Amino acid sequence: MHIGELARRTGLTVKTVRYYSDLGLVPEAERTLSGYRRYDATAQVRLEFVRTLRELGLDLATIRKVLERDRDLPSVAAAHAEALSAQIRILRLQRAALRAIAREELGPREVDRVNRIALASAEERRRIIAEFLDAIFTDVPVDPQFAAMMRRAAPELPDDPTDEQVDAWLELAELVRDEDFRQRLREMGRGQATARPVEPGAWPRLAELVCDKAQQALDAGIQPDSPEAAPVVDELVGAYAAAYGRTDDDTYRRELLDAIEHGSDPRAERYWQLMATINGWPPVPTRMHLWGWFTAALRAQIRL
Repeated sequence: MHIGELARRTGLTVKTVRYYSDLGLVPEAERTLSGYRRYDATAQVRLEFVRTLRELGLDLATIRKVLERDRDLPSVAAAHAEALSAQIRILRLQRAALRAIAREELGPREVDRVNRIALASAEERRRIIAEFLDAIFTDVPVDPQFAAMMRRAAPELPDDPTDEQVDAWLELAELVRDEDFRQRLREMGRGQATARPVEPGAWPRLAELVCDKAQQALDAGIQPDSPEAAPVVDELVGAYAAAYGRTDDDTYRRELLDAIEHGSDPRAERYWQLMATINGWPPVPTRMHLWGWFTAALRAQIRL
């Protein structure tokens, strides 16, 4: 077939076919007496192969080595796939940064900061969280085991993160920079340090009990200020009083209400939800509304 026919069959331009032919990628079968190139079916198959490799992003020098058997195609494809994976990851991070920028009007410095956060390395992500933890633990007496656990829980984006994971990292990086959030955590840490339960492991058990009982009350349609809420409050306050070695009276109920309200912040829950998304952990359920029911019910009982 002549060069025009070969171009038509492969979907390439005559100029491109001629260029590939001049490079030796597509050998001519023969030339006519007047010098026109002629190609056979083998040339068509080879040209389609070259076109496919080009569409996959391989450069012509590498394709030539593959055709000449200086490089085996599987190893070339594997290396190129790895390079593309890195490019895709960067593009996803850049797209996430652009989405974050599009959500609000930012100045040049803020735009640069968002971009740097999006493209942060794993070590840089750990450093951002370490600096945040240093800030909230400074001059705050915290349980060493709890502090060690917090420091081990670093954000670890996978090599091929989803859009949700990248968005979560950007939100987390902004959250830990919030000075009001940091100050609130320091206050929560000081409050917990001054009120240690007498029962080992009491806090997780009490938290689970509050969420279970509040959820049951909500499912039953019990309003926090209704008479039906009183037995639930009595049970929960009694559990707290026993765990902390206190007596369930009006004074303790006011102290407990104040402690829970100052020790609860939806941003703290959001912190762990974002960490779970980034690291691929099981989802952290939203429970702040359950604590809201308990505090509202406790407040109503105190007023009574």
